[in-house]
Amino acid sequence: MSEARLVVGPFNRVEGDLEVHLDVTEGQVASARVTAPLFRGFEQMLEGKDPRDALTVTPRICGICSISQSAAAARALGAAAGMEPTPQGAAMAALIHAVENASDHLIHFNLFFMPDFTRPAYAGQPWHRRVVDRFTAGQGGAVRAAVEARAQLMHILGLMAGKWPHTLAIQPGGVTLAPGPREKVRIEITLRAFRRYLETTVFGGKLEDFAGIETVSSLMRWDRGDAGLFIEIAQALDLDRLGRGSGRYLSFGAYPLAEGHGFAPGLWEGGPVPFDPSAIVEDLSHAWMLGPAAHPSTGETRPDAAMRSEAYSWCKAPRLAGRPVEVGALARQVVDGHPLAQALAGGGVLARVAGRLLELARTQVLMEHLCAAIETNARFMSGPVGRIENGHGAGLVEAARGALGHWLRVEKGRIAGYQIIAPTTWNFSPRDAAGIPGPLEAALVGAPVGEGEASPVAVQHIVRSFDPCMVCTVH
Repeated sequence: MSEARLVVGPFNRVEGDLEVHLDVTEGQVASARVTAPLFRGFEQMLEGKDPRDALTVTPRICGICSISQSAAAARALGAAAGMEPTPQGAAMAALIHAVENASDHLIHFNLFFMPDFTRPAYAGQPWHRRVVDRFTAGQGGAVRAAVEARAQLMHILGLMAGKWPHTLAIQPGGVTLAPGPREKVRIEITLRAFRRYLETTVFGGKLEDFAGIETVSSLMRWDRGDAGLFIEIAQALDLDRLGRGSGRYLSFGAYPLAEGHGFAPGLWEGGPVPFDPSAIVEDLSHAWMLGPAAHPSTGETRPDAAMRSEAYSWCKAPRLAGRPVEVGALARQVVDGHPLAQALAGGGVLARVAGRLLELARTQVLMEHLCAAIETNARFMSGPVGRIENGHGAGLVEAARGALGHWLRVEKGRIAGYQIIAPTTWNFSPRDAAGIPGPLEAALVGAPVGEGEASPVAVQHIVRSFDPCMVCTVH
């Protein structure tokens, strides 16, 4: 029996530091351990500060999803202060957040995921030359077009958020800028141009046609745009069988509005099941952290300087009712009830990337709806948040990569506890006390490893299908 151990990492085209330790038997991954090797300590930095400082500090956890962190902090602070955004303020916060998430999906597909198929290992494939022309890093036509389209879309953030990243525009009471008729028109024009790019380049057809796909067989017949090129590759390499998930998905609900969420919150396990946020527990058995397993509202961040041998990551292991869950765009679309996403549930690399493309199309439609509904004479802020003496609150939102939660506890006017569970904390978590692996660790089992492969290409595809952001993972 052929056995080997591999350490894959560091990974390029990944935000932060990541290592994957693999036990390989007979050319397949038998088990995996995912390590986040860099501790950052943002949760500790927040302790003792004025609660309002969270609006400034937490967006700096990450330069990719800073608006997601800002939105979660504003929601947690608002809950502690007993404060709600105005309806138009909530809608504009949703639009700002949606722009960041759509931009993230676009960059992941074009700059992080698809360039892996330009590798010489695929030179014999009939699609390889087209992929090289479209997705070679820094040179491909799709890469250049995506960077330009993203820059144009982000003009909305310059207009509504003042800057990106690390904006202070999203507040517990709404947003700091009230758009007038001129701003509304500029947003409309920007979104119209982004739709043209998506329909011409990414999808090669109307967004509503792609968003209207309901079955996997119909998806596999989509042969237009760069999405069609991906589908062709996925069929050739059987990517749906690669890195399959548990089919258990969680979404905190994206874009909270006065009338409900843009994409619904919930839990899916072969069908919708009740979701209880109080059932979240962070297990520390295999993390270099001290303290008991706890709900994040009472949890703490105490690094284990001794780095005990049974642990192997700075990442905690969040569990819902004792079980791991997968989060991300696919999870959001499954929970929201989209037929194609639910047909893809439990799938692998194909399912996660197709879920992200599906959400990109649907998010564009949502942004257009939010823009059309702007009431320029409405109130966009209920007022500034005042001093909070005592209180607690949770901010549960959806970053591009999945469920993001901030839990805040205030005592005597100061932050007594601040805990964050980021999407990659869910997906890239280590084992728990019962020995149950996190979603990525489980998905890697069975991945093929070729003779002499030091960094197996199949492992790269699976890791990137989850789109890790390791700097958020360990806060």
